[in-house]
Amino acid sequence: MKVDDKMSFSSETKKELAKVMPDKKCCMLAEIAGFARIAGSIRLKGGGRVSVSLTSEDPAVARTLKKLTSCYFEAETGIEVIEGRTLRPGRSYRLTFMDDVMGGQVLRETGMLKVHEGSNILVDGIDPGIVRKKCCRRAYLRGLFMAGGSVSDPEKEYHLEIVCSDEQTAGDIRKLMNQFSLGAKVVQRRGSFVIYIKDSEHIVDFMNITGAHNQLLSFENTRIMKSMRNAANRIVNCESANADKTVNAALRQIENIRYIDENLGLENLPPRLRSAAELRLENPELSLGELAGMMNPPVSKSGLNHRFSKIAEQANKLREEKSSDAQN
Repeated sequence: MKVDDKMSFSSETKKELAKVMPDKKCCMLAEIAGFARIAGSIRLKGGGRVSVSLTSEDPAVARTLKKLTSCYFEAETGIEVIEGRTLRPGRSYRLTFMDDVMGGQVLRETGMLKVHEGSNILVDGIDPGIVRKKCCRRAYLRGLFMAGGSVSDPEKEYHLEIVCSDEQTAGDIRKLMNQFSLGAKVVQRRGSFVIYIKDSEHIVDFMNITGAHNQLLSFENTRIMKSMRNAANRIVNCESANADKTVNAALRQIENIRYIDENLGLENLPPRLRSAAELRLENPELSLGELAGMMNPPVSKSGLNHRFSKIAEQANKLREEKSSDAQN
């Protein structure tokens, strides 16, 4: 089965991001929180117990989450392999905290659960306290992308996006991304909210911010090659257009010269115009500049163009006279 180009490039990007291990506890929490905000699920079990799980389609990402949660929360977790269904083939990997009491702590520390008037309330959006520092904002974006992000193969198009389920979170993600001047925008798509970047420079910046440096180089190499191909195509198209212009101009000149020859005779033209006309008939494929260099004595390109303008005036005058005689 052929792997989709977009998913292939995205998968490679996520695999590289999964190798980035924060060295600060605050960044570990930010990365976990970013992932949990997109790909976390909650199940209330009563008695203050909450089951929290994080799901990824990439085993490398799941292993990184296990390592991060173990290091930060010192909690025991298990990874369950979930086989895909008919509509969504493939496997996914669900990391679950074994201790249900720990679930509440995870939700509170990641900013997903708040205490209000003595009651626990699930909240949307990003907890500002988790992304106060620039290093934490980078880690949070890395977690978000590994959870719900994708980036198109640059050979096809320039597009990076993160998908989430609620408008509040989408707005907060857009603001977080734009703190790095990434030009992110939000659009609603089939009940979800998509935060996206279209500008190739901003996509490169996002990869650099989150730590996908190898994919960044791959992206840049492809972008340079595309730019070179596009430049070459523009040159070819320009040369083709100029060639067409040259051919069309020569055809018009020859048409006027032959009309004069048939209705007046070239020998009746002034010598300067006659020599230009005869040279054009002998060399229909040459450009105006090339033809000018063959004149004896040589003339400038503009000078020869002026002569052909006079020939065109003479041909048009003859056409008008012939039309007038036909009407009378």
